[in-house]
Amino acid sequence: MSSAAPPAPDAAPDTASDEALDAAPDEALGSDDPPASGSRWARLQRAAARYEDDLPVALLFLALAVWITRGLWPDPAGRVLALNPADQALYEWFLAVDARALLGDFSLLTDRLNAPEGVNMMANTTVIALGVLFAPVTLLLGAPVTFALLAGLNLAGTAIAWHLLFVRVLGAHRLAAALGAGLCGFGPGMISQTNSHLHMTAQWLVPVIIWLVVRLLRAADPLARAADPLAGAGDPLARAGDSGRAGTGRDRRRVLTSALGLAAVVSVQVFVGEEVLFLSALTLLVMAVAYAGADLGLLRRALPGFAGGMLLAAGLAALVLAYPLWFQFAGPMGVADGMFSPYYFSADLASWWAVSPLSLFGGDEAARLSTGPAEYNTFFGWPLLVVAVGCAVWLGRRPLAVACAVGALAMGALSLGPELIVNGERTTVSGPYALLDGVPVVDGALPMRFALAVLPLVATLLVLAVDRALRHTGPARWLVPAAVGLALLPILPAPLPTAPRPALPEFIAGGHWRQCVRPGGVLVPVPLPTPQEPWPMRWAAAADAAFGLPEGFFIGPYGQDGTAAMGTWKRPTSALLTEVATRGGRPVVGDQERWQATQDAESWGASCFVVADNTPYVDDLRAVLDQLYGPSERIADAWVWRRPA
Repeated sequence: MSSAAPPAPDAAPDTASDEALDAAPDEALGSDDPPASGSRWARLQRAAARYEDDLPVALLFLALAVWITRGLWPDPAGRVLALNPADQALYEWFLAVDARALLGDFSLLTDRLNAPEGVNMMANTTVIALGVLFAPVTLLLGAPVTFALLAGLNLAGTAIAWHLLFVRVLGAHRLAAALGAGLCGFGPGMISQTNSHLHMTAQWLVPVIIWLVVRLLRAADPLARAADPLAGAGDPLARAGDSGRAGTGRDRRRVLTSALGLAAVVSVQVFVGEEVLFLSALTLLVMAVAYAGADLGLLRRALPGFAGGMLLAAGLAALVLAYPLWFQFAGPMGVADGMFSPYYFSADLASWWAVSPLSLFGGDEAARLSTGPAEYNTFFGWPLLVVAVGCAVWLGRRPLAVACAVGALAMGALSLGPELIVNGERTTVSGPYALLDGVPVVDGALPMRFALAVLPLVATLLVLAVDRALRHTGPARWLVPAAVGLALLPILPAPLPTAPRPALPEFIAGGHWRQCVRPGGVLVPVPLPTPQEPWPMRWAAAADAAFGLPEGFFIGPYGQDGTAAMGTWKRPTSALLTEVATRGGRPVVGDQERWQATQDAESWGASCFVVADNTPYVDDLRAVLDQLYGPSERIADAWVWRRPA
């Protein structure tokens, strides 16, 4: 077996035939061949040399990610993403709870929120794998620093992973790969989701999943051979006739290792973001059907081995994920349904040719075409749509181009939801998503997020087209790259808007909370956190989730008949304190209110109640709490009411 093929040269000889230029590299990323002889240092040097040419692109993507998130960096704890601050508070709390795994304090049911019932970590987008991976950063520097790091690294990491896939698997010209990878990592939907949706932007494992699927497919094809070094970017698998070489039979070892790797990566992705995994799997399924239809020979040759490998991967992943998924849907505080209406979270058809307000050349007038700034998933802009269609037509019937075009159309159509919306007006025309509406688990994905899967599909079409143009002579050599560059120009991302946020009370920042609540106990901030006002969850995040909070911002089974709902119902004392904190005033407190306050405190397992000086209507809250729980005491910049141990 030959060693891994070198990266495709930046330009092929002009005398190469169209067949050679359009052939597909057969060699997937990496190789199962034994390492070449020599010292370990020499082997490491050779491995590093393979990626030297990719380093400038990686650094460019990192710099772009820093520029986009630059508003957070002067002071991560004192700055917030202005367009979605509530979700940022939620994810900082997630990261703080995840980090406690290093302290031996982790469970899929955490009691650090919604005390005493707790929160099901699998039923919420808790980015467990990211939180554990970055736990040292969180414990040393705080959850806001980890959040800012991940906001940028998710963008850069996703782009870098796609660049390596395009270069190493497709053998694409690095300019073509960089353009496509930039769209994958920094496209309008990714920039929009960076507004506090870490689980949606952490897509750097998706190219790894695709590589493993391609590797498995190639290993299952008896006629798959090494790539022609002069082959341009094309389909990840080429028929034996394309390169003029005979096949050598299925590579069972590579089928096995690909299946093992796929099971492992899929299992990790579940603990990063299940919705991304679902969208990727559905997209790959659609593409597989389209690809098979365009290459029936490959289907006949590879189906038995490929199906066997996929079944093995699915079986292994099922063994690993059986308990976590059971816990998510049927375990304590688990939910088996989605809580967001697909009719509300549907993409407006007109948004597809609009430019995102978060782009350098976008305008605020387009914002009305989406539900909010964290969901500008479909704002591709008409120049990019026109060029993408032109590239698809120019590429013709190449199987990968056909599969990408079909996948993009399917996922784009699903993003329109169960009923078509055009320019803000809901119509009576049903969309393809109506076929999925109500299907368990599937309906948990928001329709408009299906458009996120279109980004890499369009990017792949651009990569194939630019690579083909660069390997030919004539006007297409400069015309296609220029058209792609101009189409991408309107959607160049602008830095995300940020704003200052209030400093944490010294009571929390200085660790004075330990004077009123033992680690693992329950501190009741007044007012209590809610999905709309989750700010006291920052207190727990700053304390590394060392104490619990009642109520809060999470998904739990508090809807009708135990269905999913955001947050929980308020106990009477919580409702009373929230009313005072919102409107002020000093309501009459009698024996009934004091009895209820005692019952609620016992239900929460509260160690103490705390009102910080910067709380609205602090004097009114003090007066009410004095009547409910007796005189307060002053600790740092907060008023505290202790409960008997």
